[in-house]
Amino acid sequence: MARTKTKKSSESKVFKALSHPLRMKLLSILSEREASPTELATELGEPLGNVAYHVKTLAELDCIELVRTTPRRGAVEHHYRATIRAFLTESQWERLPETSRRSISASRLSEIWSDAAAAIKSDTFDSRTDRHLSWTNLVLDEQGWEDLSAILAETLDRALELQAEVAGRLGNDGIENTLSAKLVMMHYEAAPPGQKQAPGRGSKRKRKAS
Repeated sequence: MARTKTKKSSESKVFKALSHPLRMKLLSILSEREASPTELATELGEPLGNVAYHVKTLAELDCIELVRTTPRRGAVEHHYRATIRAFLTESQWERLPETSRRSISASRLSEIWSDAAAAIKSDTFDSRTDRHLSWTNLVLDEQGWEDLSAILAETLDRALELQAEVAGRLGNDGIENTLSAKLVMMHYEAAPPGQKQAPGRGSKRKRKAS
């Protein structure tokens, strides 16, 4: 019984942490590297007070941890890193209001486009001939939709396993031999043919999150 309560409490913390678009964005950055609220505010173009508030919330929810402090101009700058992944389960995603889901999706897509554009500009996007880029139109029924969702979830799990295997092979001394890779997977219901949807005017039909 105690384990069940602990698990629910942990899930509740993650849900609260990721239910705000800015907190999800902060957690994503801190999953890649450590940073201070000042550095995060500068990078994201957000007010420092706003970022500091959400960083404090993430710390209180045990989603990030303090790793070091740096004296700077008579003050102390606190640097954090993430202790969890910026990831919502299907059940957690369904519990979010539709407005929050749209806001989070828009924020994540904006980050993806910016990251891909930076890779194009720096000539790393096409530096490898074995990189993958595809866009495939599919016609599915409900069973096909659910099967594809399961395949993508399995692919993500395997990708994370590969990352752990690489860490085990290289250890702390092999960081210079690693590649910074990005994996993006999208599975969504397309807009009706010939219909250009305005922001916030999507289909009302419920669909499981992929």
